[in-house]
Amino acid sequence: MATKKAVSPKTTPPKKTDNATARAATEVYASPFSTAFGGTAPSTELDAARQYASPFSTAFGGTAPTTELEATRQYASPFSTAFGGTAPTMSSEVPAGSTGGTGGGGTKTVTDVTDNADGSVTITYSDGSKVNRGGPNSLPKTKNKSAFDLITLELKNNGLESLIVPLTKLFEDGIEDGDSLRLALAGTTQYQDRFKANEARKLAGLRALSPAEYIRLEDQYQEIMRNYGLPASYYTKDATGKQVGFEKFIAGDVSAVELEDRIATAQNRVLKANPEVSTALKQFYPDITNGDILAYTLDPAKGLEDIKRKVTAAEIGGAALQAGLTTGMTRAEELRNAGIDKAAATAGYSTIGAGLQRGSELASIYGENPYTQTTAESEIFKLSGQQEARKQRQKVTGLEKATFGGQSGLTAGALARDRAGGI
Repeated sequence: MATKKAVSPKTTPPKKTDNATARAATEVYASPFSTAFGGTAPSTELDAARQYASPFSTAFGGTAPTTELEATRQYASPFSTAFGGTAPTMSSEVPAGSTGGTGGGGTKTVTDVTDNADGSVTITYSDGSKVNRGGPNSLPKTKNKSAFDLITLELKNNGLESLIVPLTKLFEDGIEDGDSLRLALAGTTQYQDRFKANEARKLAGLRALSPAEYIRLEDQYQEIMRNYGLPASYYTKDATGKQVGFEKFIAGDVSAVELEDRIATAQNRVLKANPEVSTALKQFYPDITNGDILAYTLDPAKGLEDIKRKVTAAEIGGAALQAGLTTGMTRAEELRNAGIDKAAATAGYSTIGAGLQRGSELASIYGENPYTQTTAESEIFKLSGQQEARKQRQKVTGLEKATFGGQSGLTAGALARDRAGGI
């Protein structure tokens, strides 16, 4: 059989060649990632040539060739024609049985190139040796970064940059699907620490909040605190963007409305009120130490309604102090439970303070039962014993009228009129 003349390596290559043979050439020779030198072949022939084929690669400012075979012939170091080497010969150019080089002993001839089902090729040489090139197992997987990029953008937009590091590691470890990335990220230590209150919520039988819900609640807390002029220390963020002071609110299922109610209770009813209220609050409830009323009211462990009841009792106690009187926690709570609020306490104690001293003096002068603050409170605030207290007051005022033929000083006082219900 006549041997066909081999195509010279210097001859201008055909414009087209099959993908399998081009891939084989690229994988073998495309430095510095070639399999010939222990590297990992790039995923496509043209990408390999364009990106990595020194010294004309686009990665180093060179001009990329336009076809795979052209790239392999010209730039595939160390056998490139650009450096005087001999370019590999494709079976599509050299007929079976011809030589693939410039001649000389030991030159093998490519006798066959077979495309395999897995995308690889089997090259058969004249000496009977075969080499497999390419295939899915030899090419690096091209990662789909769209899901990764989207999640990264979401993290940046929500101030969660600290979670980009664990997200990147998950992606590099081979997790590419969006749902899988989110699920894996939620299991990382960094994620769980950022949304730490969720664990306490679950232990308390509450559902865990989504990142969007969690962050939205933090933003609402911060806005409320700023509006009420609280120190920045209450809502300062740490290096991860977490506001540690908010964890107890989220864990305790404190809504933004409740938080505002707590702050308003502390500020408007205690801190900005007359000082007697704060004094009474600390006297009645010693666990509120050092005047730290705000911290006390912001503690989710303290029920809001219980806090309000204590503040109301303190307002009653403060009203008594303003009138020059005193009262204890038990009496203040009794008045509170009877429906007396700050306004009623202020008016009532003002009346009692104006007539108590005179009533006590008259009872002493005429040998009657003592007319005390408790007696006056029963009448003024309409507590149990109101009728007996009224009769006692009327009796001593009647004795004074009979003695002096005029009106009683006690009756003339505020105690005798409208503040006492018109008696």
